[in-house]
Amino acid sequence: MPLVWIIAIILAIAAIGFLLGRRRVLQAVQGDRRKLHSLPNYYGSNVLISALVPALLLLIIWLTLQPIYVNSLVSSGLSVSDLEQAASPDLVMAEIRRTADGLELAVASGTMTEDLARDPGADITEVAEGLQEAGSIVTSAVTQPILRAAQQYRAIMGTGYTMMFWAVVLMALGGAFWGLRNARPDYRARHTVEQAIRALLVAAASIAILTTLGIILSLIFNTIEFFRLYPATEFFFGTNWAPSFSGRGGASDLGVLPLLWGTFYISIVALTVAIPIGLFAAIYLSEYASPRVRAMAKPALEVLAGIPTIVYGLFALLTVGPLLMKVFGPDALGIMQAGTAVMTAGLVMGIMLIPFVSSLSDDIINAVPQAMRDGSYGLGATKSETIRKVILPAALPGVVGAILLAASRAIGETMIVVLGAGAAARLSLNPFDAMTTVTAKIVSQLTGDADFASPEALVAFALGMTLFVITLGLNIIALTIVRKYREQYD
Repeated sequence: MPLVWIIAIILAIAAIGFLLGRRRVLQAVQGDRRKLHSLPNYYGSNVLISALVPALLLLIIWLTLQPIYVNSLVSSGLSVSDLEQAASPDLVMAEIRRTADGLELAVASGTMTEDLARDPGADITEVAEGLQEAGSIVTSAVTQPILRAAQQYRAIMGTGYTMMFWAVVLMALGGAFWGLRNARPDYRARHTVEQAIRALLVAAASIAILTTLGIILSLIFNTIEFFRLYPATEFFFGTNWAPSFSGRGGASDLGVLPLLWGTFYISIVALTVAIPIGLFAAIYLSEYASPRVRAMAKPALEVLAGIPTIVYGLFALLTVGPLLMKVFGPDALGIMQAGTAVMTAGLVMGIMLIPFVSSLSDDIINAVPQAMRDGSYGLGATKSETIRKVILPAALPGVVGAILLAASRAIGETMIVVLGAGAAARLSLNPFDAMTTVTAKIVSQLTGDADFASPEALVAFALGMTLFVITLGLNIIALTIVRKYREQYD
């Protein structure tokens, strides 16, 4: 049965339980709500929670553990001698799952009978034709060991889903029955429901923490696996980036320094554009602009923050790059050979960061009390002197924090770099040369069918971990500066 139907049945049981619980407690007091400890809806909500929460928890746990168990059971029955070609266990299991999904699709579409899909001795040619007619995506020719394993996988998963359905439905019915037993006038339903809602809020707040922890652990484990296959010293201190998927890393140079240099170089160019323009825009909006102009200019400026980065990338590729070629290309100054370069990506990325810097800086400058401005004017200072000697020094810690946060945003940008900076990993000081960044190479290393047992694929996690540490460090520095030097005004 499809998962959506299981969830619909659980919700239906919970909804019916809500109505029955509310009705039961009202009948117990003959409609006199004053005899109830809690409002009638709390008793119904208690039945709803008793039916819904345990069933959904069981469903989530079952869906999480069943694939792990089935993968372990099926893979334990495989051996390298059963396969025509040696491959990594992960890729073999992926092929088995795709074949099992193909068998399910073929049976559902009518291109294959159920008996043929279950027959371990079925003709491989006939099975392959059925899979092809059904539109199944199988990356290699179906072999007899793969077919047998896929049939076993499909049978176990089908049995598991049937057992899951009945277990979840019985859990929902049992929970509803338990909630109905507690639908008594003296039962403290309000306390139970409020505690359940509190637990739900805590769980929702924990999702972000657990997700972050899962991402970090994934990066750490795969990075450790990469450094088991490739020397850490060559990765961190190597000056050549030349991955090759022909072997197991022996023919690959995976030095990260050219990628880090391209990342920082493009970010520096972007910040050189974004900081002065964004800061000057913030000063104008907060100190010079009339309320009417500010009401129109600030939203118009912040529209830039809502433009997708792929649009910025296309703008860099189709507009900024050709414009720079007209000025610095072979037909002009001759110092730029192609439209994709550090300067192209840096300029466009700087434009993207302008609203980020200006909006944060504007809020920080506006937080400076008007009394400080009035005091400066009272001492005879002009408006420009007040801005330079009073307002900006008072807002400087927050502005520095905003700049560092913008730098973190620039370091993590991908699409602008992919389309505007090129793909060359090199150490060069020429801003008109094509370069690339860490994020761009993460994308390229994980594009296509990657064997995650090879250093060429695992290096993406090492690159991601390196970038994570750098951006985390910048964010910590920014928050430390803001908290240490922030002025508290009444």
